[in-house]
Parts: sequence; structure tokens; C-alpha cells
Amino acid sequence: MEFGERLKELRTGLNISQKELSEKTGLTLRTIQRIENNEVKPSLYSVKAISDALELASSDLLNTSDTKPYEFNVNLKITDMNQFLNDLKALVKTHWKTIFIIILVIYLFTSYTDIKSGIMDAWSGK
Repeated sequence: MEFGERLKELRTGLNISQKELSEKTGLTLRTIQRIENNEVKPSLYSVKAISDALELASSDLLNTSDTKPYEFNVNLKITDMNQFLNDLKALVKTHWKTIFIIILVIYLFTSYTDIKSGIMDAWSGK
């Protein structure tokens, strides 16, 4: 049994239509249809969205009777990566003070005992 057949079996067993699954996952209806017809292999994002919508573990959804392991479609587009980097740059540029304070607070919490002992040594003149 291939992934699409497994998905259709689980979806119909839960009395969920393709349209309802599309709405729950945020994937298009056509994408759901193409996955169920084994026209495409879903991305990791799609598998996660579908398993969340069906309230199943991803491993339950991927558990098929095939002896070969499931292959994921992991296509990364350069334009998507560039957009991510630009968004990250914009985030840092606009919120750099907040990010700096958070890093400083984390550093202070993780180094508290060293800082305390240093202050105590300096106070006592050691």
C-alpha cells in the first residue's frame, strides 16, 4: 500500500472529506487529491500538517505495508531561502535591542554562580 492509499484509507475511516482535510491542513484540495492518487510525494511539511489534522502520529500515517522506505520530496527553493534570510535580517534589524537583552539575561542566568563568586571575592578583597 502506497502513501496516498494509506492516507485515503485513514481519512475515509475518520469520515473526513478531502475538502475538510484541505481546510484543516491549509493545503489545497488539488494537493490532497494528487497525494491520494499517488501523483506526487508529499513534503515533510505536508505530512506533518496532514498527521496533525487527522490527529495521528506521523509514524502512523507513514506506516505502510511497503518493504521499501518512504521517500520524501524535500525541494528547497533558493527564492524561499533568500526570503527567509531577508525576513531574519529584518527581524534582527528591528528587534536587535530585545534580542540583545534576551541573550544577556540568558548569559547572566547560566553564569550566575561564577558571577556571584567573583563579586564575593572582590568584595572580600581576595
